[in-house]
Order: sequence, then structure tokens, then C-alpha cells
Amino acid sequence: MPKRTLLAAAALLATPLPAFAHLNPAEHGSLLAGVSHPLTGLDHIAVMVLVGVWAATFGRTARFAIPAAFVVMMLVGFGLAMAGVALPFVEPTVLASVVAIGLLVALAVRVPAMGAAAIVGIFAIFHGHAHGSELGTAGALSYACGFAAATAVLHGAGVWIGSVAVRHAQPVAIRAAGLVGVATGLALFVS
Repeated sequence: MPKRTLLAAAALLATPLPAFAHLNPAEHGSLLAGVSHPLTGLDHIAVMVLVGVWAATFGRTARFAIPAAFVVMMLVGFGLAMAGVALPFVEPTVLASVVAIGLLVALAVRVPAMGAAAIVGIFAIFHGHAHGSELGTAGALSYACGFAAATAVLHGAGVWIGSVAVRHAQPVAIRAAGLVGVATGLALFVS
């Protein structure tokens, strides 16, 4: 059963998703527009799940602290965008985060938990800035709450996938998830 679950999770990560337009805040509200934003980009989905998978390999409180660092720093990046602070290379850095986090997972890189939180936190600033630059007519606070909640759910899915793999001694499944992330990031770079 656990092998089937891991295979299903890997297949889901490898499945191309249809392109969705971001929800219109006027029709759906700012909160739902925020929730939909990280769910409509393969780059965002891949990174959020991979951060959770990587965090699960740390165990104990780090499995929650690493994703929490991502969410907090993503909100910092959003705040920077709202304050009009420009960051260079936002989209390329978002794409690079898919490849980098995928490599960290695929290569089973071990760093202290605080180092992992710092790594994901730096990338999260760029993800948050990207969210902020696409705010449109949405209310900033509701929108931020929405994308933070969706991000936390995606991290939770990754932690669950990683925890199942760790619990059943399936390091190959974890590394495969990382390789899927690397392939996804590289495909997004060339597209």
C-alpha cells in the first residue's frame, strides 16, 4: 500500500496541469483569488510540495519550521512588493527555486534545519514578491491570507508525502520527487 501511495504522489507531481487563469477578485473575492494563485502555477506547486518533502526528511519540529519559514518569508516578499521595492530577476529566481529545491531533495542534501529554513526563506521572498506583483484589484490582506493558506496546504501535502516515504524507508521515492522537481523546473526554463 505505501508503495502505491508514493507512486500515485510521484505520478501526480509529474502530471501536467491545465493552465488556469487567476481568479478575478471582483467575481470571487480577494481571499479566493489569493488561494488560487499558488495553485495555478506549476512552478509554485512544485516548490511548495518539494519544500514539504525536504522538511519531512528532517523530522521533529523542523518538518514544520522549514515550511513555516517559507510562508513567513513569502509574506515578507509580498510586503516588499506592496511597498514598491523592486527585486531583480523575480521570475528567473522563482524558476531556479524549483530546480534548486528539487536538487536538494534528489541529492538528499543534509544541512542544519536553520540552514534549510534560510535557503527556502530566500526563495520564498521571490515567490511572495511575484504574488504581490500580480495583486491586481484584490485586497492585499485577504489576498495574502489566501495565498499563505494555499501555500501551507501544499507544504502539508509535501510533508505528508515525505513522511510516508521516510516512515516506510523509501528514500528512492523522495529522490524521485526531487528529480521530478528538477525536470519540471528545467522544462519551465525552456518553455
